[in-house]
Amino acid sequence: MKDVIEKYAHNIEFIDLKVVDVQGRLRHVTLPGNRLDDSLFREGVGFDASNFGFASVESSDMIMIPDPDTAFIDPFYDEKTLSFFCDVFLVDTLEPFDQYPRNVLRNAVNKLEEIGAKNAMMAPELEFHLFESFGYGTDTSGSFYKVDVSEGFWNSQVLSNQYVVDRKRGYHRTPPVDAYSGFRNEVVKALLKIGIPVKYHHHEVSSAQHEIELFFQNALKAADSIILTKYIIQNIATRHGLAATFMPKPLYNEAGNGLHVHQFLVNENNSNLFSGKGYSGLSQIALQYIAGILYHSLSGSLLAFTNPSTNSFKRLVPGFEAPVCAAFAKANRSAAIRIPGYVKKPEKVRIEFRTMDATCNPYYSLAAILMAGIDGIKREFDPVKMGFGPLEENIYKMADDEREKIRFFPTSLFSVLEALNQDNEYLNEVFSQNLILNWYTLKQRETEYVNSVPSPAEYQLYFDL
Repeated sequence: MKDVIEKYAHNIEFIDLKVVDVQGRLRHVTLPGNRLDDSLFREGVGFDASNFGFASVESSDMIMIPDPDTAFIDPFYDEKTLSFFCDVFLVDTLEPFDQYPRNVLRNAVNKLEEIGAKNAMMAPELEFHLFESFGYGTDTSGSFYKVDVSEGFWNSQVLSNQYVVDRKRGYHRTPPVDAYSGFRNEVVKALLKIGIPVKYHHHEVSSAQHEIELFFQNALKAADSIILTKYIIQNIATRHGLAATFMPKPLYNEAGNGLHVHQFLVNENNSNLFSGKGYSGLSQIALQYIAGILYHSLSGSLLAFTNPSTNSFKRLVPGFEAPVCAAFAKANRSAAIRIPGYVKKPEKVRIEFRTMDATCNPYYSLAAILMAGIDGIKREFDPVKMGFGPLEENIYKMADDEREKIRFFPTSLFSVLEALNQDNEYLNEVFSQNLILNWYTLKQRETEYVNSVPSPAEYQLYFDL
């Protein structure tokens, strides 16, 4: 804290305090730069948390206090602005608010001590679409969405000076087909400038689809980085007259956007606890952790946090490399959990959970993943005996009788929310019942809303019957 004050107190004009709401969106309040002193980190700033979507408590007045370890200069203000992520506390007791996303993830990380781990190292892969124009709307007499981008294969017969990305053939394309490589370079420079480590970036399979991969960080920093990466991509897109979306399925019949997370656990000496002599170089703890994730994903309850939108389940359908089956395997992208085949060093062994998407609140989803993994370790789950694999064959090329043995995840938000009601004991030490009930209620309302709106596809199918 003192280092931050000494470094910035006399050369900033504003302070931007960022808070994450229940859905995972950033909110903020801006203070004049002369407020940067000890009292800001002791007393914080009061706000009304009821507007952030959290479950009602006796008093909705809360205090946001900046986390000095998250300080960075925000690149999207003309005036020099020092930005912080904040933690949220109750006014009367100054105890951490148990529903606040960063607090929930911290509590989950603390639970790792019970299985001999100190922290989780996580490396997210963010997929997104860039559009040059977009529009959408819903009212009583109609609903629509429309997006466009010059590289879209649907523009192949439009005269222009832009190459198009042929359908499902955009993976790792180079310029000039990859027209927004420079955009991604600009994003990466902004990420590096504020301390977010980047592995690489590239064009993805679909027209207008892109990916930026981050290097490993501890769980809390990884969640912060997911939020900030989305923030930076969306703001730079706006500067260029573009729109970025992380929707899991923005384009019909095209590849969707996932939020894959590579992960492993470490002990106090930062040794990799997933490294061992089992399948694909994994330890017993790693296999038990995998089984916990797959067990609670198969029930559906974990997906209520990792894939919490109706649009999530338009991505989780067979045929698009979507990780829809409760299985693990080495280098198999049709399995929900993949052990990367290119990792050869034991100290770098990890797993990749491929089901999650960026409509999640990353703090809640990473916390839920950790709690599922911890549950698997405590209960000594065996993924092989539980029928989770390893699955060495692409499920989309298997014979029908073999594919029938594969168990698939639930196919709707409604299903996973109902599962959360039945299967939440493994979450209870970190997710309060108020939070679980509030999450269920919020997401159930979204489901009911979407289900109540007639769609153009329904007009196509039923208008003339």
